[in-house]
Amino acid sequence: MAAPVQRGDELELKIDSLAFGGNGVARLDGFVVFVRRGLPGDTVKARVTKVQRRHAEALATEIVAAGPQRVEAPCAHYPACGGCRFQDLAYDAQLAAKEQWVADSLQRLAGLASPPLEPIVAAASQFGYRNKMEYSFTQLEDGPTLGLHKAGRWDEVLEIDKCWLTSDTGNAIRNRVREWAREERLAAYDQETQEGYLRHLVVREGWNTGEALVQLVTARGERFDRERLIEVLTEIPSVRSIHWSVNRGVAEVTNLPTELLWGEEAIEERIGDLRLRVRPNAFLQTNTEMAERLYAIARDFAQLEGGETVYDLYCGIGTIGLSLASSALTVWGIEISEESVACAIENQELNGIGNTAFFAGNVGEVLRELRDRAGDPQVVVVDPPRAGLAGKALKRLGEIAAPRIVYVSCNPTTLAGDLKRLRDDYGYELVRARPVDMFPHTPHVECVALLEVSSGTAGV
Repeated sequence: MAAPVQRGDELELKIDSLAFGGNGVARLDGFVVFVRRGLPGDTVKARVTKVQRRHAEALATEIVAAGPQRVEAPCAHYPACGGCRFQDLAYDAQLAAKEQWVADSLQRLAGLASPPLEPIVAAASQFGYRNKMEYSFTQLEDGPTLGLHKAGRWDEVLEIDKCWLTSDTGNAIRNRVREWAREERLAAYDQETQEGYLRHLVVREGWNTGEALVQLVTARGERFDRERLIEVLTEIPSVRSIHWSVNRGVAEVTNLPTELLWGEEAIEERIGDLRLRVRPNAFLQTNTEMAERLYAIARDFAQLEGGETVYDLYCGIGTIGLSLASSALTVWGIEISEESVACAIENQELNGIGNTAFFAGNVGEVLRELRDRAGDPQVVVVDPPRAGLAGKALKRLGEIAAPRIVYVSCNPTTLAGDLKRLRDDYGYELVRARPVDMFPHTPHVECVALLEVSSGTAGV
């Protein structure tokens, strides 16, 4: 049966709900249309942008009647900027949608009719919460500028004067670097022609310490005066570390080797009682304030009594493992990034923690070796990337058959898929799950899940 709409059609639609990822859901005689910028309760005019057999996609071009959850967005760049999706959606409605997305994933993908889902934890701060921002340079007629990608566009950058998700310091650093780039008459890199020089600016902040790290990413060659850049950035007292990276490829990446131009190699952050060293490429939860809450939930789920061996897989700079160390016998961390492991070891020493050890390696490849060295764990904490547990890592985890797994997820769909495999293949059951809103005004939601292995399941 052919779809009842065609690309380019103009429709008037009533938005019923929000789909995972943030698009509004409307129905046209039962046919589903996903509407970007449509919010629950809205009546919108929308232009169809894509048609498939079972659904279509559309962009809301006019709000005919606003739904009860629609609010005024404070940012002057919204909705053109792709950094936020929901500044015009009331915060309690954002929370309800995210909680429902987690529930839907656990029901549909993990096959749990009544998942043991606890209420979502609201963000402590709805704005100014990000401790890391990555900006792109783009060339305007009057010179280079800095900003974020336009909504839905990888090839267009929107100049930003004030981002509501970062701090006043973060905004000041970005704007001062833009002024410097224009003073120096440096051209922004053009992804299409592969010409130009300035590519990205990364700003990392210690949310609780007030320290800032700046990383400039350029194309090949040194076309700037180092001393002038240092002079400009150190006008801002929070800046403690200035790094430079060269991207010799075409891909738009910032996770690159760096050269220290000035200051300390790393900045310091505090989460709870932990002091943490943060280098340019080390992973740290982007919301410091809510990371403390996330780790507290992980500790609660781990149920440590002091005698346990704990594995911390995908450990990053050691934050979760170090926060558990005082309640465990030993904590063993694995992380593929050598820079993050170096930070984890530094952080262990910085905090005087003696019962943790961190190693660089691919989780799926070194887990058996760790088991031979450390013995069987009573608790395994996993905090994988958005793609979830890789096949070999999940298999090795299942074979270990630890009594408890604490799974920290940033993607409810991959969490649900991994839970299903751990249940079906290795006898684990989901005991508790709690969503955490780390990123207000975006579709992202974290979730901490506790899995316990069924009685009688044996390791390999």
